[in-house]
Amino acid sequence: MADPQDTDTSNDDVLVYFNPNCSKCRGARDLLGEKGVEADYFRYLDEAPSREELERVMGLLGIDDPRQMMRIGEDVYKELDLASADRDALLDAMTTHPILIERPIVIKGDRAVIARPPEKLLDLF
Repeated sequence: MADPQDTDTSNDDVLVYFNPNCSKCRGARDLLGEKGVEADYFRYLDEAPSREELERVMGLLGIDDPRQMMRIGEDVYKELDLASADRDALLDAMTTHPILIERPIVIKGDRAVIARPPEKLLDLF
C-alpha cells in the first residue's frame, strides 16, 4: 500500500487515492491499466492522509476550499455539522474521517484530478 508522504510524485509517477469498494476507483484503476499506466494505490481509508498531505493535494488540484474534494453527502458530514465549518475544521474532519475525502483522486507529477467520472484522469496524460 502506498503512503502519499513516502511517494515521490515529482516526476511522472502516478498515485491514486483508492477505495477498492468504490466503482469509480475501480474504473480509474481499469482505465489506467488499459492505458498501460503503472500507479501506486493509496488506500486512504486504511491510513488517513495528514493535514499537510491534504493541503498538498488541494494545491495540486488547484482548489482552496476543502469542500471541493469532500463527500458532502456522507452521514458524518451532516453529523459533524460541517456545512458551516471553516477551512481548518474541514481539513481536521478529513484527517479524522477519511471517508469524507472524494475519490478517486489521481495525482501525476505536479497535477491532480478528481476522477469522477474516471475518464477525467485522462486530462493528466
